[in-house]
Amino acid sequence: MNKQFVLLSVLLGLCTPALAHTGIQASHGFMAGFGHPWQGFDHVLVMIAIGFWASVMGGQARWVLPLSFLLLMAVGAGLEFAGFYLPYAELGVAGSVLLMGLVIGFNWQPSTSVALSLVALFAVSHGRVHAAEITANQEPLHYVLGFLLATALLHGIGLSAGLLESKTINGLRVGFGLLGTVLGLVLLAN
Repeated sequence: MNKQFVLLSVLLGLCTPALAHTGIQASHGFMAGFGHPWQGFDHVLVMIAIGFWASVMGGQARWVLPLSFLLLMAVGAGLEFAGFYLPYAELGVAGSVLLMGLVIGFNWQPSTSVALSLVALFAVSHGRVHAAEITANQEPLHYVLGFLLATALLHGIGLSAGLLESKTINGLRVGFGLLGTVLGLVLLAN
């Protein structure tokens, strides 16, 4: 078995649920926002997968997909803060794990515009569930900046992994895709 796949599996296994569900309290400000994405395998997996996919697609996708994800994640958070109800956002997060697992596993490389449409749907859902976690004593802007920075770092990990996949590591794509698909099915079943 590939050492990198085992390492990735162990690291993801150490993650706890993101607690990105209405009613669960978070800590304070920027650090609460920064820490939130790292706390759950669903967010970690999808955000790394977006970077990985962008890297493997190459060209303008390498910067368009991650930057668009960040922008649209902020839009999703803004909609939540403005009081707009986004139905099925939790389902969108769970579905994003499954679909990104399939995208990576099958090495699907559509046009950048098609990929961007899928990324947009996922980003708004992730932004909404992150924003739903803010508590009354937190500054929304600081919280959002925290989770956007964490997301950018996770995208960077994925971009780097995609470059490694194309250069040296055989099977990382398939293992990562399988992991995302299985975990996505588990999330959707709950």
